[in-house]
Amino acid sequence: MQALDALLNRVSVPRLIDPAPTAEQREVLFAAATRAPDHGHLQPYRFLTVEGAAREQMGELLAEAAQMQEGEVTEAMIDKARNGPLRAPLVVVVIANLQDHVKYPKAEQLLAAGCAAHGILLAAYAQGIGAVWRTGDLAYSKHVAKGLGLTDDEEVIAFLYLGTPQKEPRVAEKVDLAEFVSAWPGKA
Repeated sequence: MQALDALLNRVSVPRLIDPAPTAEQREVLFAAATRAPDHGHLQPYRFLTVEGAAREQMGELLAEAAQMQEGEVTEAMIDKARNGPLRAPLVVVVIANLQDHVKYPKAEQLLAAGCAAHGILLAAYAQGIGAVWRTGDLAYSKHVAKGLGLTDDEEVIAFLYLGTPQKEPRVAEKVDLAEFVSAWPGKA
């Protein structure tokens, strides 16, 4: 697949079934992640793979976090949290590992981690793997971070769900670029 094809046509694929990506495919996914722009070569990211019975354990962790939320928490909300990781055969937790650095601010490091997640999505698309980036409030829960073993300098930025598309992925819609691109006229 040509790089421009992946960049221009990648879409989220939310309905995923077995099988999960193979070991060889995963190697490509994570190699692509490490090509993210990374000012200072800090590699401010790491990844956890969650599959098999570990998805159920992750679901219980998310359900516990859902119960701790402020406001009204319904059984439906707790069940949705519990069943979330079961929506795909593989969940990749993308973690930003933010480091104090005099020259490279944490904001840049967070962007690099986001680009690493995007690299995984692009590499998945290029290999015919279905993938979708999900977060939600529970991704930012201290309880979830602790349960996943994150340090104080780390934060979850994405749950990437990966697997075989249940049906043919949709075609990427064309976007009117004029809505997003304009020329700066310079100083008057």
